[in-house]
Amino acid sequence: MRWITAKNHQYLQNASMPNALRQAQDLPATYPSNYEAVVGLADGRRVEIRPILPSDAPELAEAIRTADPDTLRSRFLGGPPPLTDAVLGGLTRIDYVSRFALVARNQGRGVAVARYAAVTQSGHGSAVAEVAVAVAPDWRGVGLATALIKMLARRARECDVTEFTALFLAENRPVTELAHEGHAHVVIAEGVARLDAALTASFLRSPSGVRPEERRR
Repeated sequence: MRWITAKNHQYLQNASMPNALRQAQDLPATYPSNYEAVVGLADGRRVEIRPILPSDAPELAEAIRTADPDTLRSRFLGGPPPLTDAVLGGLTRIDYVSRFALVARNQGRGVAVARYAAVTQSGHGSAVAEVAVAVAPDWRGVGLATALIKMLARRARECDVTEFTALFLAENRPVTELAHEGHAHVVIAEGVARLDAALTASFLRSPSGVRPEERRR
């Protein structure tokens, strides 16, 4: 197994993290194991990224309960939802097709979560999906959100999702910069921005210097 180097990221798919995961629990039948990866970030740190699992619900609830006010405001445009079993189940029990989510972890601790949920269906069988990303403060500005969004977009296209949409605070400069990087259309009204991004080849294109990820045969 070899690292794939990039200008800002490194990828290693199906590393020891996924093997340990498989030994620890039974995975859902539709769980896409090819979206397990170890990613090297711009500052030299590494995170383990994998699709979300129902067993992540307690940690997700704790992360929402203990998040700083700015993170909650940016993620939910206000207060968080009530952390009922139904809400947490809806966030962690997914089909990995119309609803897909990734978690990023470091040293056994969750540091980011990203997800999409299909909201409309076109007459051609394609869909538009709402996308959201939350990154812990200490892990911002190192390329983690970008890596997660590109993985989400790749899975979305595999599942016939052709466009991402999102609402976010207009003052959220990192999201605005990501939107411009992905050639997304952004409209701002009353302090809230709406992003619409077609998942075209230019959006899906990896950052400069990235070679195709190494896959285990």
